[in-house]
Amino acid sequence: MTDSEIIRVLETALLCADQPMSLPELRALFATQQEISNDDLRRQLALLQQDWSEKGLELRNLAGGWRFQSRPEMQRYLERLSPEKTPRYSRAVLETLAIIAWRQPVTRGDIEDIRGVTVSSQIVKTLEDRGWIEALGHRDAPGRPALLGTTRQFLDDLGLKALDELPELESNQGVEMLAGLDLGGPVVEDAGNEAPPESAVEPTPPEAAPDAGREPTMVDGDAPPPEQNNDTEYLEKK
Repeated sequence: MTDSEIIRVLETALLCADQPMSLPELRALFATQQEISNDDLRRQLALLQQDWSEKGLELRNLAGGWRFQSRPEMQRYLERLSPEKTPRYSRAVLETLAIIAWRQPVTRGDIEDIRGVTVSSQIVKTLEDRGWIEALGHRDAPGRPALLGTTRQFLDDLGLKALDELPELESNQGVEMLAGLDLGGPVVEDAGNEAPPESAVEPTPPEAAPDAGREPTMVDGDAPPPEQNNDTEYLEKK
């Protein structure tokens, strides 16, 4: 096959694909996989990227493989096709996801220590059902709590190839990135419909918090006590 024929096949498959395509999947498009190597594929994909460099779609290499996606500057036009806004994550879900993404692997207890409230089982289940978090293992501690981390699907939905591409935790870019994720269903509300306390990126040291050794007794939605120490506000800036 000529280079132009290979590029045409790759372009057609990627435009029709529902999910990112890996190199093995792209090689399977051809009669004999020996016909084209992974290096050849990368070279052809780079040429295809260049062909689309001035268009509204771009070819990206993500965690799950290669895919076409709209450029960020096109989003405001595409939103006019669907005036109804997709429900977003509640504040509690957003905070939980942010802690898992930037602090992984973490247990549910770690998240509760950081947020200062009990993490609802529904929040964890929602993130698992969406395919954004999973158990990476278990901590060698009483009860062997699950260690939670993000998935390849999470990176794909953010348009990233690896975790090290996440922006700094305190940056507005990071907040906007997570706030832009669509739930794709009913929004998960905080219990009581009240705002949970602001997140704390670092757990409060025991010497600074006499009650640090207690199990959290608050639930999402409870108002924070007056002495609550809110030393970061990055999740407030949505």
